Amino acid sequence: MIQRKFQHTFTLLNVDRVQLDARWNYQHVISPYYRIYYIHDGDGSLSGAGGTVTLEPGFLYIIPSFTLCNMRCDSHLDQYFVQFFEDSTDGISLFAQQRSILKVAATEMDGLLFNRLLEINPGRGINRSDNPKVYEKDVYYREYQELNNLQNIAVSMETQGILWQLTARFLSQHATDGQEATPIPGKLAETLDYIALHLHAELTVNFLASRVNLHPDYFSRQFKAFTGTRPLNHIHEKRIERAQYLMATTRLSYAEISAQLGFGDISHFSKAFRKSTGMAPRDYRKQLYLVGFHHHPKNISE
Repeated sequence: MIQRKFQHTFTLLNVDRVQLDARWNYQHVISPYYRIYYIHDGDGSLSGAGGTVTLEPGFLYIIPSFTLCNMRCDSHLDQYFVQFFEDSTDGISLFAQQRSILKVAATEMDGLLFNRLLEINPGRGINRSDNPKVYEKDVYYREYQELNNLQNIAVSMETQGILWQLTARFLSQHATDGQEATPIPGKLAETLDYIALHLHAELTVNFLASRVNLHPDYFSRQFKAFTGTRPLNHIHEKRIERAQYLMATTRLSYAEISAQLGFGDISHFSKAFRKSTGMAPRDYRKQLYLVGFHHHPKNISE
């Protein structure tokens, strides 16, 4: 009998149904968590590197983590939304090869799933508003983690199951077949775990290859074959993703984040961050505040 182990788990941040208007107009949004929208009424748009996607009633949309996009509503939008973090045992996101906005026709079940998610997770909206000017208080990730920790096992399992079901709606047969046909070798899987836990350290190809008793050239070829990128590119990508995560979930200064991720100094960190995301760390943190996830950047020291 074939046994399938799920490598991906999700951590709920926000879920709500909101009535949006023209104030919902945010540019250059790139976040370390997923967004799924279910449009009940009205219209709007999402745009990114792949073009513009119209928000229409009766459709589901997903913005994978670390996907650059713009959000817009010209008049009215009745929208369900859920935001959540992804955790992967092999360090590879479900959408690592498809960082783009996706759209699928909604089913009756999708609406029921959103309503059930709201029912079992009350009070998880962003202060019932998309407008930062009317926020009653700052939003910190630890508050949502504490709420998750307070869930009983039944609610926790059901929440996880609903997030799996909603996310699965966007995973095409084509997108998942290749990954499942060739499972990643144990040595590479262990290396990915090691990298994720040691982003602060000096990580070289020679060192990583020697850890698993492989020749550096063979190790690099295998790494690229199974992850789609070379080891140093992967390390750089994970450091920047971790930096985005820390900006969204902590009050660490840029110097502290730089030190935690092995960049050496703020200048090196800032240049690397801008090159990968297209914006300076300060602008990225300001954007997190504008879309309602985090505290105002003026409270964070350089």
